[in-house]
Amino acid sequence: MTGSVSLAQRLAVGGLVRRLDTATGQRIPIGFLAPLSGQVRSWGLPGLYGCQIWADQINASGGMMISGRRHQVEILAEDCGYDPDRAFIGARRLVQDGNVRFLMMLGGDSLRRLRPWLTERKILTSTLLPSDLSPDTPYLIAPSETHPLFNVTAVGWLAKNRPELRRVALCSQMDELGLPSLAAYRAAFGAEGFQITKEIRYPNTGGDADEIVAAMLATDPQILCWCTSHTPMVHALTEAAHRQGFTGQLLSCTADGYRELIRKTSTEFMEGFLFQFPDFDDPALQNKSFFFNRPTQFHSEYERRFPGSWGSVSWEYAATLDLWHMAVQKAGTVAPVSVLAAMKHGGRGEHAFGHARWLGTEFYGNDNLLAGDWPVVRITSGRARVVGFGSIPAWLAEHGARLRQEMEALGQMWYQREGKEPLPIRDTTLDSAASAPL
Repeated sequence: MTGSVSLAQRLAVGGLVRRLDTATGQRIPIGFLAPLSGQVRSWGLPGLYGCQIWADQINASGGMMISGRRHQVEILAEDCGYDPDRAFIGARRLVQDGNVRFLMMLGGDSLRRLRPWLTERKILTSTLLPSDLSPDTPYLIAPSETHPLFNVTAVGWLAKNRPELRRVALCSQMDELGLPSLAAYRAAFGAEGFQITKEIRYPNTGGDADEIVAAMLATDPQILCWCTSHTPMVHALTEAAHRQGFTGQLLSCTADGYRELIRKTSTEFMEGFLFQFPDFDDPALQNKSFFFNRPTQFHSEYERRFPGSWGSVSWEYAATLDLWHMAVQKAGTVAPVSVLAAMKHGGRGEHAFGHARWLGTEFYGNDNLLAGDWPVVRITSGRARVVGFGSIPAWLAEHGARLRQEMEALGQMWYQREGKEPLPIRDTTLDSAASAPL
């Protein structure tokens, strides 16, 4: 993070800092509200495991240093099961009873009902879904994941490295994970001149994978894309494609448990499967300057403590905690408004894969999305391996208008979801600096 917190900011939070300092050894509670059960648990439970590793490391080093004093951290977790009502109950317990200083969520449908309640109380909250953002959520941030924007990077990689592939069939569930993802894939394939031969939308509770795949294959595609289907559906769809003899390119936002898929199909069938989330022992992550602290060691500790559970979110919530921790140290307090100001100071920051900038107004109504480069991951000889990186800001600078059109077509712009009028559009998709090197 560049720059420093202004004198005015420090004076504004001075009283809060003094109150915190008077309690030496005070524990700082951090809330974790995500699916720990149900069909979306793979995007919650592994993240909690990562947070436990993060908290243990901080506490083992003596705790968080805030204005010269150390404080232990504590992760308080609630299972929302990706249900809005359960999420609301869990949030009340974490905020009112647990007095959490920061709240982390998966987002999407489970956050919809909570947004006004959290905003009213100025609870600094993180989501993994930038599509949750709007002008009415100033304390909601998306600092680690740029879903669904990062999905465009794999499409760009395909266009460059497999130019003979032109025909693609898509499928997606109809929820606040699936529909924004479908819009991003539509925009990315359109920008590269792919032909979409079939598009299937199924209920968010799941669908008949064999029927879905059969309908997709009937259009003779070269690529099958699962968009951001929930993990059980990614597995069911992939196994169905194997049973039905598909030999082309598979593409998905996630491939959690890909080793199990290899066992159920074959190494040959899964060869070349493209998705967006690397294993953190990937050699490509060791040869670049990343913000995430010691990725190989984190991955090794995770596998030791929670074997076989590594997935797309295992590191993301922990990466969010790294950003929050740095902002707390800059602000000298855990007060949410001051931490947010420190985090966004200068409009640039660091996320797990390097330099990034805060943006998003054109799509989400505020600049609470931290975006930079994102990896493209390919299964090669049974292992997930990073094969390239794509710049989200650069892609938006060139194709943002197309993405906005696709999001509007699916009713996914913030003003459509909230029944409001859109903000005026600036002359360019993003600020002119957006396409400049980070």
